[in-house]
This record gives sequence, structure tokens and C-alpha cells, in this order.
Amino acid sequence: MTAKIRRTAAIAVTTGLLLAAGAAAPVLAAASAPPGVEQTRRVDVVQRVTAFYDQYKSAVEGTNPYMNPEEVRAEFLTPELDARLTEWANENQADPVFRAQNVPQDRSVRYEGSGASHATVIVTEYWGSGSPTEVWYQVPLDGGRISDLTDPPQ
Repeated sequence: MTAKIRRTAAIAVTTGLLLAAGAAAPVLAAASAPPGVEQTRRVDVVQRVTAFYDQYKSAVEGTNPYMNPEEVRAEFLTPELDARLTEWANENQADPVFRAQNVPQDRSVRYEGSGASHATVIVTEYWGSGSPTEVWYQVPLDGGRISDLTDPPQ
């Protein structure tokens, strides 16, 4: 399967999951708003992080029929970030995207702001205990791959 077909299939699966969960409604509503560069960029970066996170989670859980976790990371992340995450995983003996040894039960995604041609998008992960954890993403506004993923700044 070519990368283009996989990407199209993965986006279709993610969109279906978002619509089924009701999570896409605010994003789709924002996308149909009057044209505005900032609004479009905000929607684009949130959609990109949401698609990555949901596809990665389903790949880890074995329910992504199109990609494994490594392929999802290669598709959405810069090679430099992917290498740093592999290093982080080896040092911490945990999943580098979830920042934990298990898989969160749920998540929420929000736009935090932008500057220096990048946007910050925060994924809040919800665990079985009900406790949330934030993971901060840096996404280029020019449509490039996710360039950073970190714990919240202290």
C-alpha cells in the first residue's frame, strides 16, 4: 500500500472516529467559518495533532488496520523528533507519545497559541484513575510535520 493511500485511509478512519465521538463538530464548524488565516491555521494544527494522536493510539492498541505505531510516527513527526522520542522511550521505559507505560482512556486537544511560525497544541490525556496529564506539541504553521512533543514547561 502506498504512503498516499495509507494517508488517505488513515485520515478517513480518524475523521470517522472523530465524528462518531462527536469531537469533530467544533473543528468542522470552525473550518466552515469565514476565511481567516489565523482561524485556518488553528484548525489545521489541531486537526493534525488530533489525527496523529488518534492514529497512534489505535496503532498501539492494534486497531489501526493501516499502520503500526512506527509508521504513524514516521508519517506525522519530523525525523529529528522521532529519533528523540525513541531515545526518550529507551531512557524512561515508557511510551514516548503517551509519556507513560500504559494507554490513556481518553483525550482532549486544544490550541494554546502560536509564535515564531509554530503553534502549541496541548493534548490532555485522561487515565483510568481520572487524573489528567498534559503533553505539549509544537506544530509548524506552514503545514509541516509535528516538530516537538514534550511534558508541560515547568
